[in-house]
Amino acid sequence: MCVNWRATLPAFDTSSIIHAWDHYPQKQFPKLWDWLGAEFSTGRFVMSKIADDETKNRDADCHYWLHANSVKILAMTTNILSHALAIKATLGIVNERDYRTGVGEKDLLIIGFCMEHALELVSNESRQTQLPKNLANCKIPAVCALPTVNVQCVNFRELLIRSGRVF
Repeated sequence: MCVNWRATLPAFDTSSIIHAWDHYPQKQFPKLWDWLGAEFSTGRFVMSKIADDETKNRDADCHYWLHANSVKILAMTTNILSHALAIKATLGIVNERDYRTGVGEKDLLIIGFCMEHALELVSNESRQTQLPKNLANCKIPAVCALPTVNVQCVNFRELLIRSGRVF
């Protein structure tokens, strides 16, 4: 077991926990889910209220599992909203139709949540090798990498590899 393997506390986005749920079934990967359960129940992995609500809407069984393992849900605050609004301005998003193939309102709140609490974001949104000309089309990893945002973002696979755990 690796000691002190993470730089910052990981916060799960809906995409990452749903990815794990869909691609690593509990019956086939019980030790993985035991580890995840321990990380969530001790607060070493967290979620925002926004990601928790999205998970509930997308997969009730996954949501139930998270709460059965005492996932720590951190509330949204006005500071988080301020971060999200600043990101929105950076991306040039003025109204609803500006959200196209990139991040959405909830994504901005989740990223703002990570900024406020100095958390790493675990997201399985696709990576873009180059920033789009229209910044409103940036996906979560690209937004996190913007200099004014500066949130470390990894996907579930990267989190597993970095942990050094063998399941």
